[in-house]
Amino acid sequence: MSISDRIRVKGERVLSAEHYTLKSATFDWRRGDGEWQTQKREIFERGNAAALLPYNLARRSVVLVRQFRYPAYLNGYDDLLIEAAAGLLDDETPEARIRAEAEEETGYRLGEVRKIFEAFTSPGAVTEKIHFFVAEYDPTMKVGSGGGLASEGEDIEVLELAFEQALAMIGDGRIVDAKTIMLLQYAALHIFRR
Repeated sequence: MSISDRIRVKGERVLSAEHYTLKSATFDWRRGDGEWQTQKREIFERGNAAALLPYNLARRSVVLVRQFRYPAYLNGYDDLLIEAAAGLLDDETPEARIRAEAEEETGYRLGEVRKIFEAFTSPGAVTEKIHFFVAEYDPTMKVGSGGGLASEGEDIEVLELAFEQALAMIGDGRIVDAKTIMLLQYAALHIFRR
């Protein structure tokens, strides 16, 4: 039995379609005991995305960005968020989009980017799936200042950090972004092994 055999969508309604789409859905779900249960959910559709951690093995460093995130501020986070470079796919392949985002946000034109996994970060309410990448960088790849696109409201600071410092920033609460934590943990397990 596939999941489609266990769900009967009764209706969807668009609640908002400004920058992203917020829908309300009603569906019947066949529970594990065979009983059907009607459920209602709100779903936030923002498209899929890609995220990247540039790293330099010789210098034991990574490149991250720092920027204002209004939803985090609304939830009580009174600082700029430190994150991995990332962006929505906008009808491009994940690899093409992350190369463009890396250059826009960090100023680095990277060589090979390697996809390491895909993940849903909040599947209870958000449809977004993130494609995660890593790539080696060196100073010769710097082709611009980064900072993002002002026309998209971006005002990004580029950070080059020692890898151990970035890991410590998870523990002390300076890095609280899930995609960035996942990439740094991946790097600890697979790239910067001691």
